[in-house]
Amino acid sequence: MNTEFGNRWGILYCPKHGKANRWKKIEKCLKDNGISYDFVQSESTGSVERLMRMLINNGYKTIVLVGGDSALNDAVNCLMEVEPEVRDTIALGVIPNGLINDFARYWGFRESDIEQTVAWLNQRRIRRVDLGCIRYVNKDGDRCRRYFLNCVNIGLTASIMNLRRRTRRLLGSQTLSFVISSLLLLFQRMEYKVRMRINNDVVNRKVMTVCIGSGSGYGQTPNAVPYNGLLDVSVVYHPKVFQLFGGIYLLLTGKFLNHKRVHPYRTSEVTVEEARHALVSCDGRLMGTPEGEFKVTVVQEVINFMIPG
Repeated sequence: MNTEFGNRWGILYCPKHGKANRWKKIEKCLKDNGISYDFVQSESTGSVERLMRMLINNGYKTIVLVGGDSALNDAVNCLMEVEPEVRDTIALGVIPNGLINDFARYWGFRESDIEQTVAWLNQRRIRRVDLGCIRYVNKDGDRCRRYFLNCVNIGLTASIMNLRRRTRRLLGSQTLSFVISSLLLLFQRMEYKVRMRINNDVVNRKVMTVCIGSGSGYGQTPNAVPYNGLLDVSVVYHPKVFQLFGGIYLLLTGKFLNHKRVHPYRTSEVTVEEARHALVSCDGRLMGTPEGEFKVTVVQEVINFMIPG
């Protein structure tokens, strides 16, 4: 391992469409704070994992990702591939620059305030955070696992997140893209047959959506925290149309659990025995539908994450 990079930041920059000048602002803030760094830029979604591995293998102890939730998801999955004694020496930070920045927003990092974000990161205050983990079998029969910082969504919200990512590129506004995506889904499937075990309860019925969150889950698990070793689960039964619009309002205002069709749980493990025809997303990125039963658990305090000072 190349130890000469131990005191320098490795910065992985994921450009966002329409934000060509953003790196210049970030670069100025880094220089103003006297931060030594090396810079790599991703060319595509698939290159994030390759570049993250390169930074890890070259011995960087502080890796800052300039990107959103999907890029962070790639980063933590790369960290989980290395030996614990190596992973424990690495601190991961984020400068929000994605289509969705829910995990950064949870800690108080704002895309609009680069100066504050860099100043906080420069203090290198570390918090050990949990990761959720979904274990499943893919269509080729391979046993797989994927880690997540925010949530796994099953059903309608997985479809919304997929559409939201597409419409955000066109519309720019996060809130507007979510509302438009929700309206588009009025013309699609609204119920999914689900059977799953949560604690001692068995949910065996048609549901609209399920969110299993280690973090705030894009507003669907607002009481979840990524450091208590537990998952928050929100199961949403099919509301009437006017209740659906009320649910969207409560989601956007942070009061999602107040909706009478939302049933919350807290647990350390969820086993989904059946989720017929339901799409599944992990940290906002569509996974498709796992084959057969899959399980979601928590890995406690496994990532060193840089938080505000």
